[in-house]
Amino acid sequence: MREVAKWDTNVKNAWNQQATSWDARSENMWERGSRKDIISFIEKHIAKGSSIIDIGCGSGYGTYKLKQAGYEATGIDVSQKMIELATEQFAEQSINYFVCNISELVHKPERYDGILAINVLEWTEDPAEAISDLHSILHDKGYLCVGILGPTAGPRQNSYPRLRGEDVIFNTMMPWEFEKLASELGFSLMDQYGVYKKGVTNEMIQNLSQELKQALSFMWVFMLQKD
Repeated sequence: MREVAKWDTNVKNAWNQQATSWDARSENMWERGSRKDIISFIEKHIAKGSSIIDIGCGSGYGTYKLKQAGYEATGIDVSQKMIELATEQFAEQSINYFVCNISELVHKPERYDGILAINVLEWTEDPAEAISDLHSILHDKGYLCVGILGPTAGPRQNSYPRLRGEDVIFNTMMPWEFEKLASELGFSLMDQYGVYKKGVTNEMIQNLSQELKQALSFMWVFMLQKD
């Protein structure tokens, strides 16, 4: 078995430890923070009633938002504690939450019309393999909505110890790298937008190239379609 087992175990442990603090911040992120425009972005491209799986759902608030917006929503996370919180808080919403990682989904029979994966691929040891697996669980012409942390995002410091030769569980893939990799692995770009830290105004970025906008971003959100 390759070393990915150690990586996966460390990711699970990390998110189990962060479950309570993440849950305390989640609603604000989805309602007023960096994730507030994601559901409306999905509504532009994916028909109501479609099946969408929220990968890395955390304590379930984004999945709940999908359900409220009229989608058949499923939420998965590698953290048992996250799923316990999600199941407890949204017990009346008829949402299927369960513990699972991306590679395990390929071996399940379910296929989906859409995938939501926000700040998830950064935590995979092999992003190319993970993107290929996401491709496999989508119906033909299905949609993939991905959020990739940009260079200015605080969580990027999780990969800093690699410079000292230490093991990390956070890869360094940037938005422009994800875009290129996804295109090589069977996805077409349909739409995208940037999320910036407070203090960055539209006037500051409106005349910048796409490359520079991504370089300043806190997160870049993509909508792709399976070829």
